[in-house]
Amino acid sequence: MTQDHKKHTFPQFDVVSDFSDHHYLYHNSAPSKLKAGNSCFKVISKEWRILQENLPESIFVRVSETRFDLLRAAIVGAAGTPYHDGVFVFDIAVMATYPEEPPKVHYRSYGHRINPNLYSDGSVCLSLLNTWMGRRSERWNPKQSTLLQVLLSLQSLVLNEKPYFNEPGRKYFGTEKSSEYYNQEAFFVTCTTTLNLIRNPPRNFEPLINHHFRERANAILAACEAYVNGRVAAGLYGCDESAPPRFEIRRQFQLDMEYVYPQLVAEFRRIGATVPLANQHLCVIRNPPIILDKRKREGVFKKLIGKIKNVLGLKKNRSEKKASFEE
Repeated sequence: MTQDHKKHTFPQFDVVSDFSDHHYLYHNSAPSKLKAGNSCFKVISKEWRILQENLPESIFVRVSETRFDLLRAAIVGAAGTPYHDGVFVFDIAVMATYPEEPPKVHYRSYGHRINPNLYSDGSVCLSLLNTWMGRRSERWNPKQSTLLQVLLSLQSLVLNEKPYFNEPGRKYFGTEKSSEYYNQEAFFVTCTTTLNLIRNPPRNFEPLINHHFRERANAILAACEAYVNGRVAAGLYGCDESAPPRFEIRRQFQLDMEYVYPQLVAEFRRIGATVPLANQHLCVIRNPPIILDKRKREGVFKKLIGKIKNVLGLKKNRSEKKASFEE
């Protein structure tokens, strides 16, 4: 399917009539005050035009024709992150005081915490939304900030390549090893979210979800197999894999993926994806090699040489060296 046809079948921006499952349907005071001609109405109309003209190919937005304050966005996870090929849906509402205060954003989590900034209850922690304390330049600015900036921040700053370091303090005290473990967990939860989206898609995004996962099914399954067997670090399938690997696979990650993989195959087939029979079972190496970085490999090599010298009698112990020196 060409990109033009994809845009035609599911436009990136559109107006819809049914938002009955929207998180903020009964939690917003704006509708009675949003009338044509008032300042808030004009600002939101401008925001719609900005979204319609500037959305990247990986972000899709639907707005309500009857509730001008409600929006829903779907963001496709970027390559090079543990969220690649996933779809992440956000319900958005603007208050009658907009843009003096930022929009409210709810992540459709299906009960899973997929990122330090995205909680299992749907809360979104982001400086631009004033839900996290950040530098003044990072917080909502009524004169400059837009809904488009919010969506781009969610995609690039939240759903990024190393989400472990999104947590405050980990930038200084966290480790790369912990980050790699976190990416494995984030990929697993992305797969779980995929199952939930296919089984219970948000209204107005059913065509996008079915089309996207039909197209990406085999790539997702291939990534599952590559990650559990240590061929590439979680998040990097399909990217530049020429750099020396430096990661290890947690056994729990293998068990989690063994659990979710056959469910992915079943759901992908149910929505029409062509999954080869060879891919219906996840092939897992029970004890994958621990792949070390260069510094660790050099340390192991030196220890090995030391043991060989001891066996061959080429290396004396400390007491032998002392006796020889005293003689």
